[in-house]
Amino acid sequence: MKIILGYIGKPRDTHANAMAEEYIKRSGRFATCEMREVRPLRFDPWAEFPSATRILLDPAGKNLDSAGFTGIVEKSQSDARDLLFLIGGAGGLPDAWKQQVSKQGSGMLLALSPMTMPHELARVILAEQIYRALTTLRGHPYPR
Repeated sequence: MKIILGYIGKPRDTHANAMAEEYIKRSGRFATCEMREVRPLRFDPWAEFPSATRILLDPAGKNLDSAGFTGIVEKSQSDARDLLFLIGGAGGLPDAWKQQVSKQGSGMLLALSPMTMPHELARVILAEQIYRALTTLRGHPYPR
């Protein structure tokens, strides 16, 4: 299983970037993980990752606690499917992507919080939850 955290927009906050990169680096001990900028006009999540489970972050998405999020990671591991997480930029995610997730059923819309936050902070929170899920599944002491 490979975990990809894709985001729209240039990362400008060096502190938030460092935190997100640190969690992705730590996650690399347990799974192949990467974080990268995507450009909606040049990136098609369905063509580039045809067998991945796509999790699009959207305020209208499903709310999960950390245990529920860990369940998503665990299911992808047991199904041997890659996980592709996508965070929108200032304008959110393209509507076509959100509609495609609904049509295909190969993913979900996920809300990190009902509160509005900078997209760079959303990357930090998501990267930490990925790390937390992987350590939980391995019985690592981090999530305690």
